[in-house]
Amino acid sequence: MRIRKLQIAVMSMIVFCGGFFSGVLYSNHNSQLKAEDIKEAQRTPKKDNEKQERSTIPEQEQKSETEQSKVLMGYVQDFRDPNIVNYEDLTHIIFSFAHPAKDGSLLFNGDTAIGNLQTIVAQAHEQDTKVMLAIGGWYHIQGGESYDYFKEAISNPAARARLVTELEGIAAREQLDGIDIDFEHPRTAEDARNLAVFIHDLYGKLHSQDKELSIAVNAKVHSVAGTEIHNVIYEPAMFQDVDYVNIMAYDGQWDGGYNAANLAPYHHVENIVHYWSNLFDSHQIAKEKLILGVPFYAQPEDPNSKQISYAAIINQSSDNASQDTVVMNGTTYHYNGMETVRRKTKLALDNSFGGMMLWEAGHDSNSAQSLTAAISASLEEEQKYPLHANRETES
Repeated sequence: MRIRKLQIAVMSMIVFCGGFFSGVLYSNHNSQLKAEDIKEAQRTPKKDNEKQERSTIPEQEQKSETEQSKVLMGYVQDFRDPNIVNYEDLTHIIFSFAHPAKDGSLLFNGDTAIGNLQTIVAQAHEQDTKVMLAIGGWYHIQGGESYDYFKEAISNPAARARLVTELEGIAAREQLDGIDIDFEHPRTAEDARNLAVFIHDLYGKLHSQDKELSIAVNAKVHSVAGTEIHNVIYEPAMFQDVDYVNIMAYDGQWDGGYNAANLAPYHHVENIVHYWSNLFDSHQIAKEKLILGVPFYAQPEDPNSKQISYAAIINQSSDNASQDTVVMNGTTYHYNGMETVRRKTKLALDNSFGGMMLWEAGHDSNSAQSLTAAISASLEEEQKYPLHANRETES
């Protein structure tokens, strides 16, 4: 019996000592971790701290916030001063343009363009804004339309493979967040097939690097007749292989004879939104990929006059922000003012689009009348109060 009591006493002492020393070891280890955490927190920028605070939100709420988030993508031309870009309100900057050569190589507009790209990437990433590189556009750096160069590059298998490799390489080398394809425009069924193959190959390469792929597309709706434009052709299945489809819902002034008023009026954009919504629904493609584009420039009624920027219009008078037409230098110009871009933003979100796109950020006004800021605020407002937005639509 004494032996049994002695054994129990010894065992109690062992457990007590073990617990004591384990507690000391854990306390020391925990103190070390806290010290390291403090040092790490001191090294962590403010934005990262804000992200860590948001990570404490329940997983279900985090998912809901992610699902509801919308993008605002702004094209920026390669000659723009990187310091004028509104990084804070844009989720994506699309640097424009790199130009495809017929052999699949990639051309830039000199060292200045490369330098501007690198500066934009650095400044954008400080604001948690993504940067994509746009390939193509209407005009080619070697002269004429880009169509012939782009068509040759994606129709020849060797050139197409080289272009994919070039884009994969520059995305990694310049720390880009993705690539935007602006082939203006596929005009035959063969063009459409070659573009689809190219997009499929590029999509796989970019996604393996956790990078995004977008494509700029023609609005596909005649601004006067309201019917589908058939001389621009896309294979709908191709849109499964992109993250965003940037609809160029402007430049309708060329449809049915020159008419500047058809640049991008609201009623025309309604037809565009309905066309793309129905197309994606019929092919069971997520409409969140659809991004509605708006112009930041004005079209002159006199075809011999040049387009002017929204910034120039606001410089004349801040009251012009509430209008869609202005007379300057004896010419009437048509554009989209603040109320129109707000209505278009609501239209896009009411139809389950993924966000908005603008051409071009360098045309915006750096003032309280900024269209970029207006769209950004509208996106935020529409996401905060979707039921309120729907009631307004119904009434």
